Amino acid sequence: MSLAGLVSIHDVMPETRERVADLLERLAAVPPEHVTLLVVPGKDWRDVDLDWLRDLAARGYPLAGHGWRHRCDPPKSLHHRLHSALISRDVAEHLSLDAAGIAALIRDCHRWFVEHGLTPSPLYVPPAWALGAIDRHALAALPFRYFETLGGVYDARERRFHRLPLVGFEADNAWRAASLTVFNHWNLGMARAFGRPLRVSIHPGDLSLRLGGQVLPWIGRLARTERYPDLTPATD
Repeated sequence: MSLAGLVSIHDVMPETRERVADLLERLAAVPPEHVTLLVVPGKDWRDVDLDWLRDLAARGYPLAGHGWRHRCDPPKSLHHRLHSALISRDVAEHLSLDAAGIAALIRDCHRWFVEHGLTPSPLYVPPAWALGAIDRHALAALPFRYFETLGGVYDARERRFHRLPLVGFEADNAWRAASLTVFNHWNLGMARAFGRPLRVSIHPGDLSLRLGGQVLPWIGRLARTERYPDLTPATD
């Protein structure tokens, strides 16, 4: 069975602009509408940066919401402390908030796109895929339709969870490189075994990290790429 993929570039913000542009050049063979850009609104966006985003949107790249400031308050719960130590470090901002705070952040994220003349993708991805203490049913009242977590993508309109394998490359030390290598190959096996699209998650600095040489070869494994809104019940 041929391998399909959903490609995303995380942490799109003014300070990562040059690295994101470099990634997009390297991914030129992938149709723009199949490369979702995860935008962090609460940064210092100048007019020139906003024009860059508008140009990308005009070229067909979907712009998805990705938190607000991509930084969290100091962890208070044991879960957040463990999550920070093993996965997210200081970026999982949802884990510092209650349900009302998470909902407000997501609404602010969506509003930012609209206020700046940008059409947001129906996809929202919390930083580090950590959605936090908000009930799935509450997501239906929010302006995004799809919510991506480590396990897959939740469709709040249909109240359906699409379980989708994931690979990533953000390995800045030997432990993370080894862990991600095992994680990635396990998820590749799951994608092939169950015929599900493989989410390929790329961060702006990945090419300069320990797994940087694997990023483009993983893209090359994909027989085809797809859009997040094209998820079907077959991926449940």
